[in-house]
Amino acid sequence: MSSLTLVVLVTLAAGCATGLGALPTLVTDRVSHRVYDGALGFAAGVMVGAAMFALVVPGLELGTPLEVVVGIGLGAGFLLVTNALLPHLHLRFRGGQLEGTAALETEADDGAAPATADDRRRALLVGSAVTIHNVPEGLAVGIAFASGETGLGIAIATAIAVQNVPDGFAMAVPAVRAGLSKPKTILYTTLSGGIPEPLAAAVGFTLVGFVTGLFPLAAGFAAGAMIAVVFRELVPSSHGHGYADTATATFIAGFALMLVVDTVLAV
Repeated sequence: MSSLTLVVLVTLAAGCATGLGALPTLVTDRVSHRVYDGALGFAAGVMVGAAMFALVVPGLELGTPLEVVVGIGLGAGFLLVTNALLPHLHLRFRGGQLEGTAALETEADDGAAPATADDRRRALLVGSAVTIHNVPEGLAVGIAFASGETGLGIAIATAIAVQNVPDGFAMAVPAVRAGLSKPKTILYTTLSGGIPEPLAAAVGFTLVGFVTGLFPLAAGFAAGAMIAVVFRELVPSSHGHGYADTATATFIAGFALMLVVDTVLAV
């Protein structure tokens, strides 16, 4: 059985991958809608692929369809309820006003408008969504390791790391637009995955010692939360700018990548 230290280190590395997605903001303060929509589409494809290949399928192999379905419902409900509550907090954040001047503007040929007073709220919403769905993912990794499924745990952690890079980019861009400094953007983006995932993994790893057969439910929970993030946040945000085809193509690429990752690592 894997040690708790190993589980925490693996999920820490996977969680901190969100910081890699923020690094492009160091070299440019402009990003096109095409690039942004493409990154969101890729992240969505990876998340759906991870939900299916690394969570739902193993959950069905180790448990019953009912357990997985219940987990999916709980995970999706958790994400949607939390998202419904968070905007009220965002609206009160410093009166919803922009204070910084380091606004990130999109390229003029994309016809995008400059940053507005809603950018701070959007940054917090995206950042909160990224942080929230890292919790069930970390839980699933911890339970996979504790169940003796080391290969599956590594596959899920790798899927999370791959997914977290475009997630970090999606979080960093609106954060910079909201006036947050670039070093703080990278720090907060890194912490959004580097804190909740290891903590959740430690909880999941420990729970298996008390509750047997928990992985199918936890895997469904993580899958439901990730799918909810995709359809609640990523898909709507990647459409409406004229680059829906780009987002669709990168979605397929991300989904295919997760198929390859799962095939190579889950052996």
